[in-house]
Amino acid sequence: MAGNTFGKLFRVTTAGVSHGPGYLCIIDGCPAGLELSVEDLLPDLARRKPGQSKLTTQRDEADTPEIWSGVFEGKTDGTPIGILFRNSDQRSGDYSDIKEKYRPGHADYTFDAKYGFRDYRGGGRSSARETISRVAAGAVAKKLLAREGIRVLGYVTQVGAVKAEVPDPTAVTLEQVEATPVRCPVPDKAAAMIELIDAVRKDRDSIGGVCELVATGVPPGLGEPVFDKLKADLGKALLSLPAVLGFEYGAGFAVAGMRGSENNDAFVPAEPPAAEPPGAGDLSPDCNESVWKPHHAPGVTTASNRHGGMLGGISSGLPVVCRVAIKPTSSIPRPQRTVARSGEPTEISVKGRHDPCLLPRFVPMGEAMVALVLIDHLLRSRASRLGD
Repeated sequence: MAGNTFGKLFRVTTAGVSHGPGYLCIIDGCPAGLELSVEDLLPDLARRKPGQSKLTTQRDEADTPEIWSGVFEGKTDGTPIGILFRNSDQRSGDYSDIKEKYRPGHADYTFDAKYGFRDYRGGGRSSARETISRVAAGAVAKKLLAREGIRVLGYVTQVGAVKAEVPDPTAVTLEQVEATPVRCPVPDKAAAMIELIDAVRKDRDSIGGVCELVATGVPPGLGEPVFDKLKADLGKALLSLPAVLGFEYGAGFAVAGMRGSENNDAFVPAEPPAAEPPGAGDLSPDCNESVWKPHHAPGVTTASNRHGGMLGGISSGLPVVCRVAIKPTSSIPRPQRTVARSGEPTEISVKGRHDPCLLPRFVPMGEAMVALVLIDHLLRSRASRLGD
């Protein structure tokens, strides 16, 4: 099967299915000398892990990574990093009823159309459990980015009709995001989101929403000017995640109602950077926070950031800000119309353990894909011009 590798210089390959023995992640292109251990991967894996609260699926997986290669005496050695995850809580019997039925909203029919057969146990290769490998790779990418003063952070801004306004995306902290199980940094809106998700769960249904992702400290000059624009690769990365149906960056779809005089970000002289605080660049134990400062071309910035940190597909030095729309979980326990593989109409009620809302666990997945794009383009940028 093609399409299992992402990136050009920092390449990530994943393998495995939801109800198989486990998942394998191979990272090729990680520079040698990065201190790396299983403990570096655990914080983000814990954020993605099932069973965190009543808002998420209750599948009980340890999600403990095993680093099989690429690390010697606590540091990356420049060879491919192999990470293994073992599945331990499969309930394949929950899916016996759908062996001959297509689940609405899933890839069951399209897999059959493409390959002539499918792994019906939890969706096989199309299962969201595949993202465990991406989150592990993203944790490595985040640690590399933190060395350059780049931080990637995501949070939930909408669940159903409940919307949270975040005036300054760059001011949001990991502690604010993790303060509630829904991962919304606005407390009163987070409480309303939790109440809505709980009501939907009791109604045997699901709900969608929006996740915003912000990368701060991104230097200007990342991205290629034509097909590999930074925005294009971010779009592909995030749309490759399960359940993502929409992507926008900066002002996004709001630009459709603007004039050029309203949308353009005026260039202005940049203020001299503030004095670097003591310990700048040091990593926190979970590698999700680092002291950072904005990067700009000498003396140049913009008065606003409607361009979302990217102009012409190349980073401008301002924060990269994008959002993704996540659909309601397709697997719901209430009866739905469908057809069997034979084409006969029938009814299906999906059993098993599923998230009533995907947003809380999506946040680390989205962060991982943004981090993978940024580290790949950071490495590529170093080959685009001669050094001083």
